[in-house]
Amino acid sequence: MNEVVIVGLGQIPVAEHWDVSLRSLAARAVIVARKDAGGLMPQAMYIGNFLGSTVSHQANLGALLTEQSGLRGIEGTTVEAAGASGAAAFRLGYLAVASGFVDVAAVVGVEKVTDVVGPELELAVAESTDYDYELAQGLTPAGQAAFLMQRYLHESGAPREALGAFPMIAHANAAGNPNAMYRKPISQKTYDNAAMVADPLNLMDVGPYADGAAAVILTRADLVPAEVKHRLVRVTGSAVAIDTLALHDRSDLLAFEAVRHSTEQACRDAGILPTDADLFEVCDSYSIFVPLALEAAGFANRLEGWKLGQDDTLKAGGKLPILTMGGQKARGYPLAASGMYQIVEAALQLRGEAGAAQVPNAKRALVQSLGGPASTVVTHVLERWG
Repeated sequence: MNEVVIVGLGQIPVAEHWDVSLRSLAARAVIVARKDAGGLMPQAMYIGNFLGSTVSHQANLGALLTEQSGLRGIEGTTVEAAGASGAAAFRLGYLAVASGFVDVAAVVGVEKVTDVVGPELELAVAESTDYDYELAQGLTPAGQAAFLMQRYLHESGAPREALGAFPMIAHANAAGNPNAMYRKPISQKTYDNAAMVADPLNLMDVGPYADGAAAVILTRADLVPAEVKHRLVRVTGSAVAIDTLALHDRSDLLAFEAVRHSTEQACRDAGILPTDADLFEVCDSYSIFVPLALEAAGFANRLEGWKLGQDDTLKAGGKLPILTMGGQKARGYPLAASGMYQIVEAALQLRGEAGAAQVPNAKRALVQSLGGPASTVVTHVLERWG
């Protein structure tokens, strides 16, 4: 297996881009990433997208986006894994370069949610659930998260307000991210007084849907152009794990088994323990996912992940900084693109280019994306080169 490095990064601000098309969002990110990579020409592009065919009425993105990005004629493939689509596309790009079948790969995660609004968008996103047994019965992703939160509060005995620690961390960190939607910290009072979405889930527990695109260029270290002067980032671990799609099919609702398996495999590939990571880009599309992932990944005992939010452990400068540039909650949640934003943000941390959001002396990052309530889990280990 070849050693794979991230040589180019590109992203656009997460926002409601009403006047920008799906194709243009992706192309802008890819063009920036190629420029950052010294103009390297990829032989393949892997595209993470969830809603293109339903919301934007556009499929066959492999052909559309390669042409739009000035890469006409190269291989193009779309990957769908709900909110983990971008991370899954990154894994395919990594495997293509690591195997030697591709020398240079472009990976882009893109989502354009503002092509529809209101119930139509909610219905499209809810197609990530089990249609026959969940969606058709009226259960939405927010409803799933509410079930998990209610059960977690019941079994753990955690006070309801304690879960506010995770969105508060996200918003505090987003203040240093120029590409984030919400760049102001929130208080415990703001969290406590937020409108209810699905009891006990409130508005501050939910990552806001948004448009966005983020991209990387992957290659081997010996192919990096001489004009590239920034630090390189190695991909040392990569794993995907799957759990049941429907929550009712799980023996333990509060055990994110796919998180455990994916984390263990990615860390085994990298030859590290999860606790060796200097930061953890965890999925916080719903705040309850954070303590469940922390527990499953081995950072806390079962039903005790919420306690990590009660001190400085997870905050900037703490032992395990999370959501270092705002996460889905404050950066915004561009669905399929979110996994690629996580990769780009972690790479910026390892390059020492995260600006006001920089984690001091970050050398190793654990990056994890969830499709649904940990139905699909994609985990990567990234390490600073040299």
